[in-house]
Amino acid sequence: MSQSLSQIYIHAVFSTKDRTRVIAYPQLRDSLNAYAAGILNNLACRAVIVGSVIDHMHALFRLGRTAAVADVVGTLKKRTSVWIKDQNTQVKDPFLVKFAWQAGYGAFSVSASKVEDVRAYIAGQEEHHRRQGFQEEYREFLTRYGIEFDEKYVWD
Repeated sequence: MSQSLSQIYIHAVFSTKDRTRVIAYPQLRDSLNAYAAGILNNLACRAVIVGSVIDHMHALFRLGRTAAVADVVGTLKKRTSVWIKDQNTQVKDPFLVKFAWQAGYGAFSVSASKVEDVRAYIAGQEEHHRRQGFQEEYREFLTRYGIEFDEKYVWD
């Protein structure tokens, strides 16, 4: 076969460092999500949806056929972190200058048949998080995907 083809969907999730609630500004959130989607698209990883809430981000994307998940998520976190810090001129919040994402992330495979379900889940994050916090949500993902973890190493 001379052509390399793939269709791998990834649902990436990561939190702000120490779950700092800095993505609270509605005027930043939509722009942040669009900026993050642009980063993914520029990495040849087509964004399906990016959704951020007060202390974390979800990104559902189709992994580019030559891309590594760690590289994509690392680039996404680095570039959005710089972008958020630059927004301090608009928002005037000293916490934005010190903004950082947590060191780690979760990346979960998504079947093509479930992409629309995950897209809807990400779109409904604000409502979802009225009932459940990020840490509880993240533990559920780890458990559902059968990922063994030590609680003391998951959070920073």
